[in-house]
Amino acid sequence: METVLILGATSDIGIATAKKFASSGYNIQLAARKPAELDAVKSDIEIRYKVDCTIHAFDALQFHSHAAFFERLNPKPDITISIFGTMYEEDDAFNEWDLTQMMIDVNYTGVVSILNIAAKYYTERKTGSIIGISSVAGDRGRASKLIYGSSKAALTAYLAGLRNKCFKDNVHVMTVKPGFVYTRMTEHLPLPKALTSTPNEVASLVYDAYVKRKNTIYVKWFWRYIMLIIKNIPEFQFKKMKL
Repeated sequence: METVLILGATSDIGIATAKKFASSGYNIQLAARKPAELDAVKSDIEIRYKVDCTIHAFDALQFHSHAAFFERLNPKPDITISIFGTMYEEDDAFNEWDLTQMMIDVNYTGVVSILNIAAKYYTERKTGSIIGISSVAGDRGRASKLIYGSSKAALTAYLAGLRNKCFKDNVHVMTVKPGFVYTRMTEHLPLPKALTSTPNEVASLVYDAYVKRKNTIYVKWFWRYIMLIIKNIPEFQFKKMKL
């Protein structure tokens, strides 16, 4: 039975993804900065799905602890899924460097730190899968998502490069680009219902795309075409727009 490591397991998408894989017979490793919050999730997964579920402390910002964290995992995961991330109000982040740095370090630096370690392990074994949750916000820089979008753009580029690097060693790397999702992180935002997904929808799409060994998926599918239109607006016009 294969094991899935969920990094950012206290998030709504993290919990939904853990349950989706558990329902398909995978053992689960839940990792988060506040592991005590995962006790109820662990019990629910073990009782409901009859699989093994363990809890691990993981801090995305403690880069130098990541190697030891991965080394302690027993068994090592067959699939590593990075879901953690953070988003602040863009005007606040633009004016306060600490918030800018936090978004960059959580959304990009921390992900690269732990996925480099997982990728090295998988390439040595010549098998394994890595799934990274990025965002459609990274497809083109916009004033309304200046810092958050740029951190996700960097993550998208990293995952593409990692996919290229690991392909020869039979390691699958998948990029997931959600649009709007109903989560605790976005509950204060007036999200358009037709364009917004639930965590369970994201989890189901991630699982189905993993089984099919997809490279990049958009959640929901029409975001691919929305972002294609946005990416193809000429720069002389785009820079004048409020997006």
